[in-house]
Amino acid sequence: MQEDLVVSGNRITGTLKKLTEGTLVHDWGEGYFMALDFSNLTPGATIKVGLDPSEGSGLVELDEDHNGVFKVTNKNTQNFKVVSTLGGDTKTDVYRLNGLTLEE
Repeated sequence: MQEDLVVSGNRITGTLKKLTEGTLVHDWGEGYFMALDFSNLTPGATIKVGLDPSEGSGLVELDEDHNGVFKVTNKNTQNFKVVSTLGGDTKTDVYRLNGLTLEE
């Protein structure tokens, strides 16, 4: 699905290949999907992740597997957000997607 996807600083770079068949396509339509594994999470924190703007799902809370798949519809206008809440403190990290390469 993808090659060399890297999170560095406030950017996500790498290559996404267009998917035209399979479960994701059946559920969400053809397009570019970014699969991420969220490790090194703060124990006890509530983590919400997602693309902004999104196609309707908005930010979703990570479950116990700490994995997520996200459909990138416009790498130049979408950002990827991670919102972490622990106690009364909330931290938001925003990552640009304009460094992604989208292949047919």
